[in-house]
Amino acid sequence: MTTVVLIPGLACDAELLAPQAEALAAAGHAVQTSLVHFHGLTLPEMATRLLAERPGPLVLVGASMGGMVALHAALREPARVRGLALLGSTARADTPELIALRRQACSLFAAGRMDEVLRANVPFAFHPHAARDPGLVARYLAMVRRAGAEALIRQNEAVMARPDLRPELPRIACPLLAVVGEADRLTPPEHAREIVAAVQSAGLAARLEIVPGAGHLLSWEQPARVNAALQAWLRDAISA
Repeated sequence: MTTVVLIPGLACDAELLAPQAEALAAAGHAVQTSLVHFHGLTLPEMATRLLAERPGPLVLVGASMGGMVALHAALREPARVRGLALLGSTARADTPELIALRRQACSLFAAGRMDEVLRANVPFAFHPHAARDPGLVARYLAMVRRAGAEALIRQNEAVMARPDLRPELPRIACPLLAVVGEADRLTPPEHAREIVAAVQSAGLAARLEIVPGAGHLLSWEQPARVNAALQAWLRDAISA
């Protein structure tokens, strides 16, 4: 049986994709969550570890940084990765401006000012409506605090060092789904559109879903819509 492996985003744990894990398991899929992004120093190293830890055919569902890891894994072992779903992710490298912002944030993490950075990041993480939900924001802050400053720094460094994978996208050898929040300010819909277009240009099945009322943390903001998109894609593209 093909295993669906969920890979959360930067400094996030299994709680980020818990709504998707529950829905997919209820639909009869074999579901596992990998926290491989907490191990290794580079995205390729994390992808290699993921493939070594999870034998057999895989469907990879990665959120944000998790999607970056999933892309590397799909390119590394195309015969094993039978499907690739990217939630609020990108194939682009960081711009110099974004690298500068990440470096500044890492300096603040190292100086013990993690909460200051996290609270400033809330408007970028959520849709404006969700950013005004104190319960949702508190869950996000608690999750990232669990990761801690060291993991935040290490994972940001791995993301900063990533290559631009857009030229490699036509080598993706499996059905692909890109799901993105309409108000995602970190990986905007245009990033998802270009991934889908590049895979389609190679003659492979690729689907785009833009989720209304969601920002970057779409798996929490609109879990029912994300779950429906994943389930329909798994049924149509993977089970066919």
